[in-house]
Amino acid sequence: MEFEPVAPVRAYQRVVEQIEEAVFSGRIKPGDRLPSERELMVQFDVGRSTVREALRVLQAAEMIRSRPGDPRGPEVLAASPAALHRSMHRLARADHIGLSELLQFRMVLDGSAHLLAAQLRTDDHLAELGAALEAMGEGVSKGFAEFSHADVTFHEAIARATGNPLLVISGEVVRGVVLELIEDKLEHADDRTALMRNWLAHHEEVLGAIRDSDGERASRLAKQALYDNYAEYVPEEQRRLLRPLLA
Repeated sequence: MEFEPVAPVRAYQRVVEQIEEAVFSGRIKPGDRLPSERELMVQFDVGRSTVREALRVLQAAEMIRSRPGDPRGPEVLAASPAALHRSMHRLARADHIGLSELLQFRMVLDGSAHLLAAQLRTDDHLAELGAALEAMGEGVSKGFAEFSHADVTFHEAIARATGNPLLVISGEVVRGVVLELIEDKLEHADDRTALMRNWLAHHEEVLGAIRDSDGERASRLAKQALYDNYAEYVPEEQRRLLRPLLA
């Protein structure tokens, strides 16, 4: 048996790990203050440069807010949906993640969101979806910018109907990145109006399934539409990652 070389761990990383663990466990809560730099140096038995590097990493991760010269110490921040959104966006745009993985992830997310929305939607959610669908219909004649805005509103309403903010954030990120990667679909479409009408008809079916509380049908419609619209951009040998989700 052969082992891989072990990478050395720098002292500041250990400081970061301990502070993160204290936050995640609840021993340190949002709004609490960390000790001063000098006190952190004493408690961790490290130099000032190590403490400052650890605080820089924590601040970049938006776990703390540190102001130079503040005698009260860095403030611990609450978990931020915006921070999660930025982190997920960076991950989704990473070079090692391709369109097939992104599309597969979106099919899983959208399928689950549609399933939950059909079971958990309220009359207010249905009204919101109906208004977005009506705006999509108007967008067919007004132009793609109007149509696209209403389409995004429709999908955001479905995500909110699940009651899960993680689905809302994840859906926003992955939907945006996938659209960035295949934005030429509409640019080169022979008939934009026909394409928008097809998408409108799909969304009408989805709303019908959600209104009927038919989660399986809503989920199936969501995944099939994603495959039909975007699989052509994925190399044939990679489409096998997508097809099991259509079963």
